Amino acid sequence: MIDALQCFVTVVELGSLSKAAAHLEMAVSSVSRKIDALEEELGARLLLRSSRQVIVTDAGERFLPRARNILAELAEGKSAVQELDSEPRGLLTVTAPAAFGRLHVAPAVAAFLQRYPLIEVDLHVSDDVVDLAAQRVDVAVRAGVLKASDLVATRIAGQNRVVAASPAYLARHGWPKTPEDLLDHQCLTVSGRLPPRGWWRFDGVNGGQPLAVRGKLRCDDTDSLLHAAIGGAGIVHLANWLTSDAIVAGQLVPVFPMDPIERGAIEPRRDPGESAIHAVHMPGRSNQAKAQLLIRHMKEYFGSPPYWDLAMEAAGAGERRAP
Repeated sequence: MIDALQCFVTVVELGSLSKAAAHLEMAVSSVSRKIDALEEELGARLLLRSSRQVIVTDAGERFLPRARNILAELAEGKSAVQELDSEPRGLLTVTAPAAFGRLHVAPAVAAFLQRYPLIEVDLHVSDDVVDLAAQRVDVAVRAGVLKASDLVATRIAGQNRVVAASPAYLARHGWPKTPEDLLDHQCLTVSGRLPPRGWWRFDGVNGGQPLAVRGKLRCDDTDSLLHAAIGGAGIVHLANWLTSDAIVAGQLVPVFPMDPIERGAIEPRRDPGESAIHAVHMPGRSNQAKAQLLIRHMKEYFGSPPYWDLAMEAAGAGERRAP
C-alpha cells in the first residue's frame, strides 16, 4: 500500500507515468499496476490515464493531501525510531529570515552538520512567515517581536537597532547630535510594506512614536539599504546583527552611542514584547529532539552576548562620538 501511495503522489506531482517511473526507478507497467491496486482498494478512480496525459479526478484531488500526510507521517515515524540510536540522524527542515539566514543561520547550520554528520538540513531563507504545520517545518528562526501562539519559542540572541552612516556621508552632511536632527538628514527607509517595529523610534523622543524621517531612497530590502548606506546615500536604522560587519570594517559609523552589551551568567528577565531572535518549533513533533539539538547549537554558536555585538565592542564602535 505504501508503494502504491508513493506511486500515486509522484505521478500527480510529475504529471506523467513515465516520469514518475523514472523518478522511482520502476517500470511504467509496475507504476500503473500499483495505482490500479490502490484504486481497487479505495473503490474509486483516482487518475484518468492515457498515453499523452494524466488527469487527476475529483476523488484523486480529495485523496491527494491524505496520501501526502500518510507518507509524511511514515517518514516522521521512521525518523523517530532512528533517533533511538546514539547518533542523531535524519532530516530537519528549517526556515530563517533572508538577511539573518544568509549571514548567521547558514554558517551556524554548517557547523551543526559537522557536529552531527548523520543529520541533513533543508534550509529555506525567506522573509515570509510560514505555517510550521502546513509546510512541515521543524525549526523557524524569527527576528523581531513574537506574536502569541502555541509554538515553543527559545530566545537565541538579542536584537537592537543601530543608527549608522558612512564616514563620507557624515563628512559631507554633518553629524546628527540628537535623534530629532535626523529629520534634516537623508534617512534610508523601507518601502512597500509596514516598517519593522522599532524603526526610527527612540526612548523619550516623539512620544515613543517613529520619527517622520525622509530620504531620497526607499527600498523593500534591508540588505540593499545597508549597502546604500555604505555607499554614502544616507543614514540607516538597522539591526545590530546586520550592521556589525560594516561597522567593524569602518564602512559605517554608529551615529549615537550604542547601548552597552549585557554580560553575566544569569539570563536577565525579558519583556515579552522585546525584539529578539527566537527559534520556534511545534510541540510533540517526532523531530523535536533534533530540533532542540539545533536550537541549542545556534544559541551556543551565536553566544551571549552574540558575537556580532562583541565584534563591535572590540572595534570600539560603541565609544565613537561626533567630532
